Amino acid sequence: MTNTPINASYAPERDEQQLHMEQLQRAERFNGRAAMLGIVIGILTEALTGAGIAHQIGLGPLVDGYAACRTQFLPFCF
Repeated sequence: MTNTPINASYAPERDEQQLHMEQLQRAERFNGRAAMLGIVIGILTEALTGAGIAHQIGLGPLVDGYAACRTQFLPFCF
């Protein structure tokens, strides 16, 4: 005989919720580490090549000012 109360029951949905939270934490930790690694690689590449991160991913004309007007990436000119 056990000492558990009569109204205490096994709750499988609680275990599923805990498992889901653990998986979510693992996924968020991986995403955070991948983002940090991407930033470090972008900064190192910028230091080696001299091209900024925006230029590395092809968004250079958006940050160049007047060049963005000529390439029609922006609806207005500076």
